[in-house]
Amino acid sequence: MSEAMTMTAPALAAPGLWATLKEDLACVFQRDPAARSTFEVLTTYPGVHAILTHRLSHRLWRAGWRFPARFLSFLGRTLTNVDIHPGATIGRRFFIDHGACVVIGETAEVGDDVTLYHGVTLGGTSWNKGKRHPTLADGVVVGAGAKILGPISIGERVRVGANSVVVKDVPADRTVVGVPGRIVDTRVGSARPINGISLDHNLMPDPVAKSIACLIERIEGLEKELAELRHEPAPADHSGECRTCSAGDLCCEHESMHIVN
Repeated sequence: MSEAMTMTAPALAAPGLWATLKEDLACVFQRDPAARSTFEVLTTYPGVHAILTHRLSHRLWRAGWRFPARFLSFLGRTLTNVDIHPGATIGRRFFIDHGACVVIGETAEVGDDVTLYHGVTLGGTSWNKGKRHPTLADGVVVGAGAKILGPISIGERVRVGANSVVVKDVPADRTVVGVPGRIVDTRVGSARPINGISLDHNLMPDPVAKSIACLIERIEGLEKELAELRHEPAPADHSGECRTCSAGDLCCEHESMHIVN
């Protein structure tokens, strides 16, 4: 596309404040089956109260009304126990499930259709001014108690496991678990729904269990070779048994719980 065509191409106008608030409210019914009515959500959901307050305080912050913005943010934190700095940039259809103890720093950037659970922190690792908080792309899901720290980038549709601590960039469509957070392959059967948001935290793989399973397989191979050299009976064959966890048949009877090789 030429520069002239690029200059004349119409840009999509950002939705107004009222339209954005309506989207924030509507997305609750898509992601929380416990939501029954608009009145219930507006009066009893602290996560909704927090994002509504932030939308207003962010407008004040961008207009240069810094103290009113901070004071409104303080009132929202007092009411909801969710601390969102008015300078943080948050996209459309943002949802905090069971809003409590969530902290979002000043330079954090959050894309569209992002879901956070309680206890999540989007924090910084430096006292210097400038970009010091993470950037979350569209469709990210962050589990309860997870910490994403520093000016790092989390790609589209990434899932962050509960209580994970992420301090490095994560590419799109990956799953992060552990302390510190490590990228792991997703399991069979964890296809995303039509709306692009997956909440199947139970399908996250266990990298430690997978490593142990590989060691056991290697040991069994060495034992078999040693038995052949000593002209001894071959050791018992344990092929087909589940080695990825200690759940036994409860795990193995479900194909969706097997790790992709």
